Amino acid sequence: MMLPILLLLLPVLSPALAWIPVEDWESGNVTASVGDSGQCVCHVYVPDTTFPADRVQHMQQVSKDLILEVEIQMDKMVSYEGKLEIYLKELTELTVRVAMLQSSGDNYIKLDFELLRIELREFDALVSQLRDSLNSSSPLFDSLYTEIHNMTLIVNQLETYDKTNLNVIRFEFAKLQKKLEECQKEQDSFKPDIGNCNHTGIMSLSKPMVVQVNAHLNGGYQYGGWGKDSKPVRGYESMYFYGAYSTPHVYDFYLYSDYEKLILRSNFKHHHLPNGWEGTGNNYIVHGNTIYYQHNTPFGMTKLNLTSSKYDSRVIPAASQRFSYRYADNQNLDFAADENGLWVMYASEESMGKIVLAKLDEKSFGIADEWNTGAYKELAGNAFMACGVMYATRSVDLNTEEIFYAFDTKTREEKQLNIRFQKFQEKYTNLDYNPTEQKLYMYNNGYYVSYNVKFNRE
Repeated sequence: MMLPILLLLLPVLSPALAWIPVEDWESGNVTASVGDSGQCVCHVYVPDTTFPADRVQHMQQVSKDLILEVEIQMDKMVSYEGKLEIYLKELTELTVRVAMLQSSGDNYIKLDFELLRIELREFDALVSQLRDSLNSSSPLFDSLYTEIHNMTLIVNQLETYDKTNLNVIRFEFAKLQKKLEECQKEQDSFKPDIGNCNHTGIMSLSKPMVVQVNAHLNGGYQYGGWGKDSKPVRGYESMYFYGAYSTPHVYDFYLYSDYEKLILRSNFKHHHLPNGWEGTGNNYIVHGNTIYYQHNTPFGMTKLNLTSSKYDSRVIPAASQRFSYRYADNQNLDFAADENGLWVMYASEESMGKIVLAKLDEKSFGIADEWNTGAYKELAGNAFMACGVMYATRSVDLNTEEIFYAFDTKTREEKQLNIRFQKFQEKYTNLDYNPTEQKLYMYNNGYYVSYNVKFNRE
């Protein structure tokens, strides 16, 4: 530390020597002599009254203060350098975020833009603080200011685009809401008049209401059926049934207490058909807390009481195993229920493959009456009953089915119809009308599907 002090003293001492009057130099204040080695040695005597000792002390203090200040400023520079590195890294990340906004602004909301704007203001304040602290300007600061300004403009512009997109979304939402209202009006137009058959027949079906894939969560279970009891006993009005298989065979049924339990696949009972009581085909129904299905051996009708688990069977001598609906094999006996009771449809050799409609006596489990229709079973996709009228369906294309035939058991009159409706998928194995809701239940290639039925009451 002596060297800086001596260096600082030189400019002080030199002027002090210059202030000594010339006469003092000549009056003995300066002496000369010859040294031991023959060199010339000059001796200068400066009077105490002329030496600025107080200034030397002051300069020493100033020197200490300057050294301390330099150390403080160096610490500040190190601190600012660290902060600058951190904020430059954050500024780089912010640049990336703005670039992402530019490429996919639709995925951001107003809050994202506001946060970006706040961060940009913080960066602007930081740059100003650094410049003021260093009391200088440089191309680096100018570049930072320019970058922050440009990013602010981009964010403002992107927010404008976002507001535009938001308006588009609002417009699309309004259109969707309008469609939903129209759909609701359509559903209201299908408001059922339960039990009333004072009409001239089916006018139309609603759009398909696809619930979900089957309870096995397996698209391979394309054979089966689902629905509700068409004459529920007290306490089971909300019960649903379901059964599905990978082949056209029937070996178990699942019961669900209500619609929510059906969706959650939480059954309260599982009926596994014992050996000798297995079924075939998929045109079974639940009526009066009893399942009616087609038996294998011997070929005939079977019913299972869901309360007592008691089985019973009957054979229809004329029914043939040679005729089935076009979408699946072994659909020989098709059970149905409507406002007038319980039915079964089949084809015989005598009818040459045309559907024979039979009214069942629920107590005796026998046939009460029969009608021959003009609908070929193998050309039909399925058939069902509603208010004593048999309706047969057929395929129009992959996504469209139509009710093409009707047979009225009261008048024995048959009609050609053209009532088209949408299918969720091409093939279905179960289609049944439920009079307690005036709905059609369809098992469509592994999915639960239903339709509201609208009758012509004019």
